[in-house]
Amino acid sequence: MVEVSRTAAFCRTGTGHAIEVVDIGKRFGAVTALDGLSLTADYGTITGVLGPNGAGKTTTIDVLTTLRRPDSGRASVAGHDVVTEAAAVRSVIGVTGQFAAIDANLTARENLVLFGRLLKLGRKRSRERADELLARFELSEAADRRSGTFSGGMRRRLDLAASLVGNPKVLFLDEPTTGLDPRSRAVLWEVVRGLRDEGMTILLTTQYLNEADELADRIVVVDHGRVIAGGTADELKNQAGEPVCHIAADNSEQQGRIMAALNGFAGAALVADGVTVPANGSATLVEVVRRLDAAGIHAEDIALRRPTLDDVFFRLTGHPTEPEAASEESAEPVGPAAR
Repeated sequence: MVEVSRTAAFCRTGTGHAIEVVDIGKRFGAVTALDGLSLTADYGTITGVLGPNGAGKTTTIDVLTTLRRPDSGRASVAGHDVVTEAAAVRSVIGVTGQFAAIDANLTARENLVLFGRLLKLGRKRSRERADELLARFELSEAADRRSGTFSGGMRRRLDLAASLVGNPKVLFLDEPTTGLDPRSRAVLWEVVRGLRDEGMTILLTTQYLNEADELADRIVVVDHGRVIAGGTADELKNQAGEPVCHIAADNSEQQGRIMAALNGFAGAALVADGVTVPANGSATLVEVVRRLDAAGIHAEDIALRRPTLDDVFFRLTGHPTEPEAASEESAEPVGPAAR
């Protein structure tokens, strides 16, 4: 499509960063949501934002999409300041929030045409754009069905399609696959990769570590409103150390017993789902099994493996990721004009 190629050309020749956040602060009463957060995203890349519940991920999206004004610091999207050039920012972005913005009483085609009309594409172009997106997201056969009858995966694809009606240069995805089954999640991943390959800049927040591992060109880890680590998935995994022997644990009490049994192993550490010790090949595995047997501890799984993003995240924050709960950080539903 012509419009996609124009987006790709812009993104690949853009100068500076597609997204730039410098020392952003945001408070809600006594709660500090963002505490000097800084990050950048390059044109034509996918940047993943990981963080525990309440870390500031959704508030960051709100600031970058002009839904909330920062109390301090500065941020820009595609070269436009989010405070002083809010209208310009809105003209170049698409947003898929945690809550679907499609109307369940309208058909898929009617939803997309509505977004087009609200974005002032005109009646004819709105219909053309709707048909293009329905075909792209494999929704043409369901185009005239009420979207309220769609499966979760179909609704999510339609919601993402609505975010693309205005052919944005920068796309924000706030936990786009939450609640989807593995197959629907994989389908959406392919769509997101395709958008990136065409030159679109994407910033996504996610609670799924494997999603960040699969999609993100670069990952930033956020905790307590600040970026505490950043890099590619491989770079972050390397920070967690060499290969380890991982011992699965059902609960914190069992973790404690395992740690006691492995007393003397240098580098033994608690992780989200058990205990790890630095591994020196199969000899480490044999010694761990011997010690656990001697202590009468039955572990569901013991294996040699490379550190994962889960290990990285747990070591950095002291706790695993968890689904976002409704809180002051949760975004309001995003209307068409903000897309």
